[in-house]
Amino acid sequence: MRRLRLAAADGWIMTRRNMSHLVRTPEEMVLYFALPIMFVLVFGYVFGSGMSVPGGGDYREFLLPGVFAMTMLYGMGATGTAVAVDAGRGVVDRFRSMPVARSALLVGRSTADLMRAALEMSVLVVCGLLVGWEWHRGIGRALLAVALVLALRVAITWIGIYLGLVVRNADTVGTIVFPLAFPLTAVSNVFTAPELMPGWLGTLAEWNPLSATVAAIRELFGNPGLAGTGSWATENAMLLAIAWPVVLTAVFAPLAIRSYQRLSR
Repeated sequence: MRRLRLAAADGWIMTRRNMSHLVRTPEEMVLYFALPIMFVLVFGYVFGSGMSVPGGGDYREFLLPGVFAMTMLYGMGATGTAVAVDAGRGVVDRFRSMPVARSALLVGRSTADLMRAALEMSVLVVCGLLVGWEWHRGIGRALLAVALVLALRVAITWIGIYLGLVVRNADTVGTIVFPLAFPLTAVSNVFTAPELMPGWLGTLAEWNPLSATVAAIRELFGNPGLAGTGSWATENAMLLAIAWPVVLTAVFAPLAIRSYQRLSR
């Protein structure tokens, strides 16, 4: 128990370190929020009048849950870049040579990213309310929807940590993340419903991990876009929204831990 308390204390110190970096670079947060806000404004106001929502409804209410999940996905770039900077500059090796719990760096990184994601969700919800989005099924279901979004962010955090430890070059991580994240966003239900896509593409979109979370939180928020195609993935979006983060975390967390352990070998 003493070792566990010490490890938790070291992990919290690393969390504070990572959060202090965020406070000292507010321009990073401004740039990070610029992309989802731009998507809301462009798709919601410029293209929104020409977009159809299955079953009817306001397109901005259809769009905002997708933007919530998309923001969590693109957070992989910030995570991977931060880890790559620490690994490439030898910061990880310095911490490993100190009397610090070996788990502290990864725990601190994942905890700080979760706190950052909660802040991002708060800002995005406020922005959504300002453009006319709202939830319709009570605060309890709305909080559950936020929890599903944060669960997706936890899984994406471990993917970002693994990517940063393997690549160990911040510039390279930045060039890798966009080609990975953009197809996942495009072939999903973030901007348009899968049933409006060609058959095979719609099937891929329905089974996209991002689509599962978006469909589940649309249901919890009571937002439009729930007509569906009757497929198993659509009818069980809530189950997939839980299963996908669990599976991704179970795969990438051990890979990240193994890569971290091999850094100094």
